[in-house]
Amino acid sequence: MRRTAIFDLDGTLADTAGDLIAAANAALVAMELDPALVHGRDDATAFRGGRAMLELAAQRLGLGDGAVIVERGYPLLLEAYGDAIDVHTYLYPGAVEAVKRLRDQGFALGVCTNKPEALALRLLDRFDILDLFGSVVGADTLPLRKPDAAPYIAAVDRAGGALSRSFLLGDTETDRKTARAAGVPCALVTFGPGGDVVRGLEPEALLEHFDDLDAVAAQLLP
Repeated sequence: MRRTAIFDLDGTLADTAGDLIAAANAALVAMELDPALVHGRDDATAFRGGRAMLELAAQRLGLGDGAVIVERGYPLLLEAYGDAIDVHTYLYPGAVEAVKRLRDQGFALGVCTNKPEALALRLLDRFDILDLFGSVVGADTLPLRKPDAAPYIAAVDRAGGALSRSFLLGDTETDRKTARAAGVPCALVTFGPGGDVVRGLEPEALLEHFDDLDAVAAQLLP
């Protein structure tokens, strides 16, 4: 059976926080609200997604009903983000080389993200790494999203892999829950803003740097 590695995108392969926070602030301004989010301070929230950022902004601005801000602001956020998706974003050091090493070892590779699929495809294409992955499953690819197991299972299947010989590399509790739901091992990166938090989630492995991905993959899928 072909071994398979499935990657989260935001906070795992790439630091997208700067552009996500800029998009959220643009949405707030479009709603005639103050830009309430700060790159650096709110990066961990950014990696939890657009809705989480808008909810935090609503709390910070003292607005009573955050759900209304999310409903109004989320489409505006997506539009702003799509227009400026790679201004501040960068791939983590060693990420591309590590993915290529797994590919050369015969791994099936895929992406499973809670970013909308079209935006995930656009970002991967902008960095010229889309062709490294056999599948890209986003938040809207299926009716369900992470932490449900269905998107992960679809990412494995579409990459040509086998669920029983797969693992998920992510950066948040959502990824940890997704792996548990799918019954597969999980590795979490420690180099993002949630590095201290993920250690307490007790994943099967921790990834300190992409230089160590080969060893982590061998540990999880001997």
